[in-house]
Amino acid sequence: MAMAEYGWGLSHELVKKARRELHEVPDRRPDLIDAVRSQIHTRPDINFLRTDDVFILRFLRARKFDVVEAFRLYGRYFEYRQENSNLFRKFQAAEPSIKEALFDGLPGVLPHYDHFGRKILVLYSANWDNTRYGLAAIYRAILLTLEKLIDDEETQINGFIIIVDWSQFTFKQSTWLNPKILKLMIEGLQDCFPARFGGIHFINQPWYIEAIFKMIKPFLKEKNRDKIFMHGINLTTLHQHIHKEVLPAELGGLEPPYNNQYWAKQLVGDENFSFGDKHIYWPNYGNFKTRSETFPLDHFSSETKPTTSSRGTHLDEEFFLID
Repeated sequence: MAMAEYGWGLSHELVKKARRELHEVPDRRPDLIDAVRSQIHTRPDINFLRTDDVFILRFLRARKFDVVEAFRLYGRYFEYRQENSNLFRKFQAAEPSIKEALFDGLPGVLPHYDHFGRKILVLYSANWDNTRYGLAAIYRAILLTLEKLIDDEETQINGFIIIVDWSQFTFKQSTWLNPKILKLMIEGLQDCFPARFGGIHFINQPWYIEAIFKMIKPFLKEKNRDKIFMHGINLTTLHQHIHKEVLPAELGGLEPPYNNQYWAKQLVGDENFSFGDKHIYWPNYGNFKTRSETFPLDHFSSETKPTTSSRGTHLDEEFFLID
């Protein structure tokens, strides 16, 4: 991707927001990207599958252009993939268990942004049928969704919010919430992914969900604990954070009821979008060349270069619990 192809399509308001909230200065971007990339050689234990300017930029934005913190996040992103390689095997929307989770709306993505320009993810917990796929599949579907959405520069700057609706989620279903997978999810989302999370909103949560949350709360960083909101049946407090104009009817909004297939069809239909353990999605940016000659693309083995992944096979929940 040519240097002029990113940052130039942003509105004047978004450029100002990036400068104000993220300390992003367009003229300094190239040098700061190179500063992050120049540290790759300090971590020979990590296989950095993407090193292009566009990819590194999202880590700088996620850490407010602090080069040290951005590189730490960049390293942890790939380190997490190596440490949990089973999560990223056959990691594409066509993989059966991921596909089923997506078509059940786990997660879904609303068509409209909130009033801060953030993408809104929704999860309707009662749709989960553990006989078809486990919690790991839902987590993989969430990660793949985030990977797709974070490709958009506006989302890198504005971030995400998540709504989890626990309506009709039974006590029996709550026993499927594997603690090991929950801990893995917290680690991956708060320490290893380049996104700005504006908040997670629970609605209609029963007492047993609040009890589970108390168990996992110690694993959350303090700043992230403050971003989790328990609304119960009071949708008025939810609407104080997310306006009714962009929410579907079942969340007390003014939009039509959400169609679970809306997001699933978009993601499942893109066969090239894969973030597997060996290959990672590399958009076709035409004449893109990295500014740095230190790490040209042919520096890496052919194994790490992008290819189109084949369709996956079902991966059982137990597969992810192997130490």
